[in-house]
Amino acid sequence: MENLCLSIGDRFFDLGSFKHVYVVGGGKAGAAMAQALEETLGTHITAGMVNVPRGNKQGKSLIELNETSHPIPDPAGVTGTNRMITIAEKAKENDLVICLISGGGSSLMPLPREGVTLEDKRVVTDALLKSGAAINEINIVRKHLSAFKGGWLAKKAYPATVVNMILSDVMGDSLDAIASGPTVPDPSTFSDAQKTLEKHNLWETVPASVRKVFSEGIQGLLEETPKPGDAVFAKVHNVLIGNNRTACQAAAKCLKREGLKTILFDKPLEGEARQMGKALASFATKVTDYSFSLQKPLAVVAGGETTVEVKGKGLGGRNQELALAAALNLTDAQTCVIASLNTDGVDGPTNSAGAIIDGYTINRSLRAGLDPEKSLAENDSYTFFAKLGDLLLTGPTGTNVNDISVIVIL
Repeated sequence: MENLCLSIGDRFFDLGSFKHVYVVGGGKAGAAMAQALEETLGTHITAGMVNVPRGNKQGKSLIELNETSHPIPDPAGVTGTNRMITIAEKAKENDLVICLISGGGSSLMPLPREGVTLEDKRVVTDALLKSGAAINEINIVRKHLSAFKGGWLAKKAYPATVVNMILSDVMGDSLDAIASGPTVPDPSTFSDAQKTLEKHNLWETVPASVRKVFSEGIQGLLEETPKPGDAVFAKVHNVLIGNNRTACQAAAKCLKREGLKTILFDKPLEGEARQMGKALASFATKVTDYSFSLQKPLAVVAGGETTVEVKGKGLGGRNQELALAAALNLTDAQTCVIASLNTDGVDGPTNSAGAIIDGYTINRSLRAGLDPEKSLAENDSYTFFAKLGDLLLTGPTGTNVNDISVIVIL
């Protein structure tokens, strides 16, 4: 490894100073990240294990790609994560551990702590997803049910040098929340985890094992996740290499090349999907009706991640629900189109990235015998848009940096 220097962000690592280079990690961009790293370092990599979504595995490589499930974790994920822990514990003071983290990493790298089963974690994760809990809330709970997340990987790898390359799927890019922060100090506590479940009325319904772990943790009977100031983080370098803003800027650049005056919203789209859809439609209607003096043709790009509280029995995702709510409030805007999609190509438990609507969507749906109001109430946006042919079907993109919504006004 003589004279070979690895540059990551503004940091430089002399590979000649390390005896071994190990690679671990997981996420929806795991396969692409592993491939890029292997192309850069080649045989300088000693061994590696990266958990990726099913269907993302590529050819043979020095870094083993382990296919597993998302968003609900499965035993294959546990197997791969256990292998990562073995690799981390084998690393010595003169070794380098490179961690590749991207959106979806929390589900793809499950390792329940003692006393909790994988099925317990599945039940809790599913309940939190359906409750409308924000991703940072979900991660607080998952970190305290894990033997890998919340800084535990860094503790297992100590005293090796750890470099974590991160593609953020968390608005605000809080490093402890991305994939539940396996190499990042965890400021949250067992008490915070319990309060999250109570906030979403889940404390009494989650498995007894989960309540037991959190209760014992609050009493000090179980070790907390590694906190800021812990010596294990002295040799950890966390580097953010991409996020939602990166994707939004790229989208805005593309729209400008097409000759549209483009606005990039600074404030992220957060909160209830249907409320954000209504807000985007309201903005578009005002522009169309000349309430705003903005030059047209105009494009507006907004990024973020909304939530959906599932009350109905339909099928859909947050971007499809946002689009349906927008359509219901855009009936008079005939020169406007709104699209909303998840950058990973998978919106909720569907094969769609999102949906696209315009001022004619609702009238078309009524002529087709659909009931848009009922579809929204039943969280059945997928069925609604599938019948209209207005789903955005990209397939898995191999990355995940939250959602992008685009308004085009002619």
